[in-house]
Order: sequence, then structure tokens, then C-alpha cells
Amino acid sequence: MNLAIFDLDETLIAGDSATLWLSFLAEHGLASEALLAEERRLMEDYYRGTMDMHAYMTLTLSPLEGRRPAELAPLVEAFISDCIMPIVYPQARERLNWHREQGHRCLIISATGEHLVRPIAQRLGVQDAIGVQTEIADGRYSGRPTGVFSYQQGKVVRLGHWLREQGIEPGFCYGYSDSLNDLALLEYVDQAAVINGDETLNALATERGWQQLSWAL
Repeated sequence: MNLAIFDLDETLIAGDSATLWLSFLAEHGLASEALLAEERRLMEDYYRGTMDMHAYMTLTLSPLEGRRPAELAPLVEAFISDCIMPIVYPQARERLNWHREQGHRCLIISATGEHLVRPIAQRLGVQDAIGVQTEIADGRYSGRPTGVFSYQQGKVVRLGHWLREQGIEPGFCYGYSDSLNDLALLEYVDQAAVINGDETLNALATERGWQQLSWAL
């Protein structure tokens, strides 16, 4: 089976789902302006490739603390409808459809929490998704991340875990990402595509013969 692996933020959608989620929560009185400001500061580290992922996830998961998944689900669905579906790149939909038509299995893997990645993937018609794992204790979110973060080299580690769990040995892997943080994933796949890459990533793509695609709303 051939496998098509997609990053989520700034690859399939024209934005960052975690940032948009926190803004959505703030609009509903569930996140503070101070939290939003700290998230923006940490995102600057992300774009430099130096983010403390544990600190970021602990911060961004804090509004979930004490809530049951079933309680959160309607809010997540409203968020996806209002904030995510309008910013899905048309070219991303086309590429997902192309892979399905070829009989390829599609997987979304993201450094965003799985409480967002999985339902977003489902709305995009993708059944397989990997996000940062969110701890649940006594049936409620603890507000803490757990496990190996699906970030940088961790994406390849989590992908390996998933392949073993699924009993899959892919014959050929396609990979799509916008970010230098996904260099390990782009190097892992057989055919890599850079989506709206920056100057550094595009230079690497040229050097290594990767596809360079420009997607827009």
C-alpha cells in the first residue's frame, strides 16, 4: 500500500490550527489574553526551529484541564466549521482526492494536539491522523501532553509507531509539508513536496529534487 503523509498547519490549511483554536476559545471566554500573548511568543521560537514543545503544549492544553472529551467535542466541531474549513487550500483537497483515487492511504501528522488533529482530519475525509497525545485522567483532560511529541524527528518516530500498530509496510511514501521543522519527515518519504516553502526550505528542495508547490485560497 502506498502512503500519502500530510502536515496540517500551513500545508493543508492556510493557518495554524492551535493558534486559531486559542483565539476561538478566547472569544468564548475560555482563554485569556495573557495566554494568547505567550502562545505568540512561543510560536516565534517554532518558526526559528527552537520551540520548547513541552512548554508550548502545556500552555495550549491548559484550557482543556478538567473537561471531558464529550464536553469539548461540540466546541471543537464548531471551531472546525467556523475557522478551519474556510481556510482549507483547494489544491490540498485536490491532492487528497488524487491520492484516494490512486488507492493510496492518507495520513495527517501534526505537532498540534490530537484533540484537534483527529476531528479536523475526519472533516477532510482522512481517517488516519497523528497529533500530540493529550493525557486523560479519570475521564477528563489533565491539561498535559504525553508520549513522544509529533514534532521534528518525533514525527518520524510516531509514524514508525503507527505503522507497526497498523501492520503496514508502505510500498511508496509521499510527503507534504511547508516547514523546515518537518525536514526529517521530508527526508523519510520517497517523494517529498514542499508547500509554500520559505527561502531556506525551497533551497533544500531544489538541491534534493523535491517538488515545490504554491497553494493559495
